[in-house]
Amino acid sequence: MSVHNAYNQKETMELVSRTGVLKANMRLDKMFLSSVSAGFLLSFACATLLSTNTAPWFQQNAPGLIRTIGALVFPYGLTIVTLTGSDLCTGSFMFTTVSVLHGRLGFRKMLLHWVATFWGNLAGSLFVVAVIAGYGDVFRSSLYRQEVIAFATAKQLAPQWHMIFLRGIGANWLVCLACMLGLSGREFVGKVVGIWIPTFAFVSLGLDHVVANMFFIPIAIFEGAPGISVGLYIWKGIIPALLGNIIGGGLFVGTLYWYLHLHGQPSIEIDGSEYESDGIYVRRDAINPRSGRSLKDEEVGAPSFSASERDMRAD
Repeated sequence: MSVHNAYNQKETMELVSRTGVLKANMRLDKMFLSSVSAGFLLSFACATLLSTNTAPWFQQNAPGLIRTIGALVFPYGLTIVTLTGSDLCTGSFMFTTVSVLHGRLGFRKMLLHWVATFWGNLAGSLFVVAVIAGYGDVFRSSLYRQEVIAFATAKQLAPQWHMIFLRGIGANWLVCLACMLGLSGREFVGKVVGIWIPTFAFVSLGLDHVVANMFFIPIAIFEGAPGISVGLYIWKGIIPALLGNIIGGGLFVGTLYWYLHLHGQPSIEIDGSEYESDGIYVRRDAINPRSGRSLKDEEVGAPSFSASERDMRAD
């Protein structure tokens, strides 16, 4: 075990690769429901952020401070998403890209996972927008409603299309670093800290995350934000943020760290288990109870999993 109780860079990227394979090979119904769950959970964090930002004095006198306070709170959403094994399409842009580059996953399965998780995230987010926050009157107070509308206006009406695209690159660059660092921790606290820090950075900078926008903009439309329509949301809230998120997660995290830590490397063991081409992870020190021989010298009948692989397969 590492002195710092964490996987090193190569081991972490090996875990990213294995996770991408496992996620993309889930049954379609589970894949969709897992992403719906992620939409639920991230939307709760978005609602908390809007509630925290409802501070008129701070908005006028210390806008950077209130944004920082909100950014410190928001990461609980991604933390719960990750620790419950739920699927964000934005995380998939990194996980499955690494698996494809590593030669373990087909391109079509990667795209299927992207599509299924995108629509699942949208379904989960819209449920919270309408049923929980909307008809639940979470933002009924005039001050809260003003913040909802002001926040969405600043995201949709003020910036140009290319600005949202570039902010989308930065957002998922940091979010996927959070997913990657979360995998590097061997225990609960290390995972939470790994997720929290990059997520805080993305929110504190006001960057654009396509799944977070699935809550921020529709709730403003629900509250009657002037000038923001469904068509505008699709054109400026989904398309540029989605394209930017794909580049930020798939290129600046997935491709970069695959090249640095996995490209040209021999097989990397995780807690004594090695990846096999059929997705079975075999512990090199596992012993067949019948023969008493090491499984590495025999045909593998049943896999022996490390704790990390068991957690990933639970997805």
